[in-house]
Amino acid sequence: MADGETLRCFPRGKKSDLACGDHVSVQRTGDAQGVIDSIEPRSTLLYRSNEFRQKLIAANVTQIIAVVATEPSFSDDLVTRCTIVAESQGIRMLIVLNKCDLNERVTKSVQALMQFEKLGYPVLRLSARAGADALLPYLSGHSNVFVGQSGMGKSTLTNALIPGANAPTREISEALDSGKHTTTHATLYRLNATSSLIDLPGLQEFGLSHLSPDAIEHGFLELRPLLGQCRFRNCRHDREPDCAVHAAVKSGKINPRRYAVFRSLCAEVC
Repeated sequence: MADGETLRCFPRGKKSDLACGDHVSVQRTGDAQGVIDSIEPRSTLLYRSNEFRQKLIAANVTQIIAVVATEPSFSDDLVTRCTIVAESQGIRMLIVLNKCDLNERVTKSVQALMQFEKLGYPVLRLSARAGADALLPYLSGHSNVFVGQSGMGKSTLTNALIPGANAPTREISEALDSGKHTTTHATLYRLNATSSLIDLPGLQEFGLSHLSPDAIEHGFLELRPLLGQCRFRNCRHDREPDCAVHAAVKSGKINPRRYAVFRSLCAEVC
């Protein structure tokens, strides 16, 4: 097929384990149509899971961009889950604080994100409607994916960065302080020859049941220097005596909120 040609392709058979961002081999079956013959090996694979099932999110991603906003209220738990997934896959992590033109709400949002900045995760503040271009240098050379709750402005950012994307957007629900689902499926956009962007539907939950307790531990950067320093080799940092993590929480070296999220995630995956 000719370079730049677009085919509408379908997998063989009824079942498919394809993810947005997969590199595939296809065979033409008709005018502007084709069938997917095979999936190339993936460098990374993002998915969410609970005790019942797993759902693929995106493949071959090199940077996760957690998009939060000054309104509606965002979940720092969801951002934490993004960082854990990024660490488990060896993927870069960027946090974007959107809607910073709403000045009266910025301070509270910035304070909520300080726990991530202190760990070394970059936080970019912008307004998608007026200053989305500030994000472009961060996207260069990466296969990026926007992750976040509904209403954070992911699709507004996509439209600002990619002329002609026409990603659907809607206003937030003021009564519920929440966004309304607009994006219904993952879409990959090419920025240039070396950069791409995947816009996902809003995530209200990001289950990590597929990860091991060790992976959860590894995903909390502040815990890494303490691992192996507890009395018991298999310490789960819960109620065991002489636990180095417990001691760090009590001394203020570890944020109690972060520790509570850690324990909650450990309970979730066990």
